[in-house]
Amino acid sequence: EITLIKDSQVSKLHKAAGRLQVTSMATEEQLFALYVQHVEKAEKEIERLHGEFAVLSNPEQLISDGFASEELEKLRTDNQKLKFQLNHLKRHLAEEQKRVRDCALDVRGVIEDIFTLAIHEAFPELPSPAILVVPSAKFADYQCNSAMSIAQLLGSASGKKVNPQEVAKAIINHLPETSFFEKTELAGPGFINIFLKKEFVSKELSFLLTHGVKPPKVQKKRVVIDYSSPNIAKEMHVGHLRSTIIGESLSRLFEWVGHDVLRVNHLGDWGTQFGMLIAHLIEKYPNLLNERPPIQDLQAFYQESKVRFDSDEVFKRKAYDCVVKLQSKDPFHYQ
Repeated sequence: EITLIKDSQVSKLHKAAGRLQVTSMATEEQLFALYVQHVEKAEKEIERLHGEFAVLSNPEQLISDGFASEELEKLRTDNQKLKFQLNHLKRHLAEEQKRVRDCALDVRGVIEDIFTLAIHEAFPELPSPAILVVPSAKFADYQCNSAMSIAQLLGSASGKKVNPQEVAKAIINHLPETSFFEKTELAGPGFINIFLKKEFVSKELSFLLTHGVKPPKVQKKRVVIDYSSPNIAKEMHVGHLRSTIIGESLSRLFEWVGHDVLRVNHLGDWGTQFGMLIAHLIEKYPNLLNERPPIQDLQAFYQESKVRFDSDEVFKRKAYDCVVKLQSKDPFHYQ
């Protein structure tokens, strides 16, 4: 700005000098005096602009001189903070866009997050409403069924009946702009049908074909899977096998996603049932340490001990005593 002012003054001087030459009324001393006069005026203008610039760059001085209020300074400070946050978000967004995604997108989780925001905006008075999003192959891609339960919560709080359709309309009106949804429709008593954008579905299918099946990104947790935990004093059956297979399948899925899985299959070999077996075994085969008991059917042998345990109080006390000795690792009972 200062340079422009100088150039402008010099241009005016040249024009003035030209007029003097044309009229032949100016001497060299007059021309020099004219230059000096304009230079001094330009220097004063520069000094004035420097002073104004120094004042503007010192907010505290502006406030003390009464040119600006403290509210204005607060807004200026908040604006600087927002600019810093905006630049930080822009850098973070640029880094995320450059990063190659190595995990599948949890589409249902994304939809639940979007509807969580909408429901919180529509009904901030509800602390933790249920977010019910399910696949819907018949009517749409997904369906949100939260309106009915939210209507019940609102009705209980106000004492008046609330129409679930009105709740669903409020949720739809508060949905944020998103690149995932093609449209949403209200259906039935308060269902919200969700249609995904074809471009989004195409993009996810391309990722699947290019990278294969990848687990979604989740927060790592410790997962405990309890297997069949059979009572080995009794005969095992297909139910033990079924629950063990289910438990192992779940364990592998959780590990594939990224969780820390602890498999537990507790064998019930310390309780009352073994006290019954040991007491019955000692009484029926007192020489069991030297001769192997000829037990062909362990299930039948267990049933015999159970009948005696339920009907004979003396035998019951012996069974409990055997349990205590087993748990204390008495050599005879433990081995």
